[in-house]
Amino acid sequence: MFEFINADEDRGQVGIGTLIVFIAMVLVAAIAAGVLINTAGFLQSQAEATGQESTDLVSERIDVTSEVGIVGNNSTGELESIKVSVSGAAGSDQIDLSETTIQAVGPNGQANLVFTDEPANGSTDTANIGNASHLNASTFAVQNTNGEFQPAGDAVLDRNTDFTIVINPAGEPFGNATNSDIYDSGSGTFTYAHNTSSLVAFGESDTSSLEIVSPASATTSLELTSPDLYSEDGEAVRL
Repeated sequence: MFEFINADEDRGQVGIGTLIVFIAMVLVAAIAAGVLINTAGFLQSQAEATGQESTDLVSERIDVTSEVGIVGNNSTGELESIKVSVSGAAGSDQIDLSETTIQAVGPNGQANLVFTDEPANGSTDTANIGNASHLNASTFAVQNTNGEFQPAGDAVLDRNTDFTIVINPAGEPFGNATNSDIYDSGSGTFTYAHNTSSLVAFGESDTSSLEIVSPASATTSLELTSPDLYSEDGEAVRL
């Protein structure tokens, strides 16, 4: 009824086969474990990077504290400058405004505004960088709390420092003045759109939307809406 295997060589062959299968299983398990460990490490690194990016999008954001326009010509209802006061959001680190962009949509189209610390269109009249009417279209400058315009290395928001973004309301997309309209390199003179009948600057009843994008890609949106009527030249009106 029962058959006994007494040959030693037969039992040895069975044992070697089992050992080979066992070693193969161990090798497969080790390779699989290595793949899992590498994958877990990669996923952890990716999750940390994604988490940091998400944190930056929330914390490295620019807060807007006020938006005003300075009236340039009461009779034509046009501004000579747009000023947006900004600060760092709660918990934010330093934010370099020179690396910030502003995506603007206005009465004369849309444009991406970039930082500048130079006057318009190749002018060497650096003293007049303090006049918003001397800024090129599609640019913005930065003032500190003393009204001084800042070079790139100093226009950095932190917990203790606020700045004002200054925009020329005559330049596109707010007005219809091109860079050559703003500054005539031939005659070396600036043109003030609010006092020039052939040019139009942002003014009464005009609206514009801005998205301020920090270097970390955090976005702050705001709407500029000018009053329907100005009272006098030089007054500050809330936008």
